[in-house]
Amino acid sequence: MSDTLSLFSLSGKYAAISGCTRGIGRSMALALAEAGADVCLLQRNLKDTAVRDEIRALGRRAEIVHLDISDQASVRTVIDRVLQVFPTLDILVNNAGIQKRHDAVEFPEDEFDQVMQANFKSVWTMSQAAAKHMIPKGSGKIISTASLMSFQGGIRVPAYAAAKGALNSLTKAMANEWAKHGINVNAIAPGYIKTDLNEALQNDAARSKEILSRIPAGRWGEPDDFKGPVVYLASRASDYVHGELSVVDGGWLGR
Repeated sequence: MSDTLSLFSLSGKYAAISGCTRGIGRSMALALAEAGADVCLLQRNLKDTAVRDEIRALGRRAEIVHLDISDQASVRTVIDRVLQVFPTLDILVNNAGIQKRHDAVEFPEDEFDQVMQANFKSVWTMSQAAAKHMIPKGSGKIISTASLMSFQGGIRVPAYAAAKGALNSLTKAMANEWAKHGINVNAIAPGYIKTDLNEALQNDAARSKEILSRIPAGRWGEPDDFKGPVVYLASRASDYVHGELSVVDGGWLGR
């Protein structure tokens, strides 16, 4: 392997990723394994072993650890439980999240709290726990899934926009403090991607056409479009990248 290609190798690394059973998370988990990492899959449904089996078929180790991002007790203990399975943790990918859509004037308070817990507080709690393990060893990669709503307000998604906007600042805040310890904290901001989370938009013919007309790449994104970005941010290739939100949107924001 050339010196440049070796920068992207994750051989010998241990990764944990949430929200990994389908969509972007599944592609990210497979990419980490394809690059050489062993992967701990943090998921609510312990019976869904499809991604675990796919990773094992690649010759990498894959284990499942229970995580319910709506339950702060589960979130608070998950890194310790990962470290009962793996000898260390080099890479944490916070990908799990939820979406709720209502007009802002009628948005239910309980659903607002659910979205903030799942998309923001869980990220902070897991990142903090991971950092406590990574700081003593002087290295680590923490990657979170942000959104175009980290930059925009959107329509009928005030809680999601608030959570993802806060995640933007949190990413930079954590990077500012932990970079000196050899920890890279960054985020990936997906554009309009063909996933379950965007099913309502895809099924709205008029809105989908409007979205597509603004994307210079001329298509909705695919989950596999995130394989390269996550491997880059998880590898030595990004060692001098701190506090960045890498936008993967087909050019939407630049339009």
